[in-house]
Amino acid sequence: MAYVDHAFSITDEDIMMDSPFTVNNRPPIKEIALAVSLLVFGMIGIIVGAFMASNRVGGDRAHGVFFSLLGGLLFIPGFYYTRIAYYAYKGYKGFSFSNIPPV
Repeated sequence: MAYVDHAFSITDEDIMMDSPFTVNNRPPIKEIALAVSLLVFGMIGIIVGAFMASNRVGGDRAHGVFFSLLGGLLFIPGFYYTRIAYYAYKGYKGFSFSNIPPV
């Protein structure tokens, strides 16, 4: 009979154990909700700011331009992380839910 070193063998018990190095690819609900809300409020800010600038709400165009810039500032990270979440959900190569930072 051949000698088998059982210290380095893999058993079913080893596979079933939860280790800290397991990959958890569950969708982070709070982070995705934050990304979608940034996206929505950013789009609303851009649209309302453009409306305010074109109709000179507040006396001049500066209020509308500022509101549009603020909407753009919210839109950019919202679009970026919503896109990552969508691609990770669809299973595109190179995208996973671990690319979204925790809140």
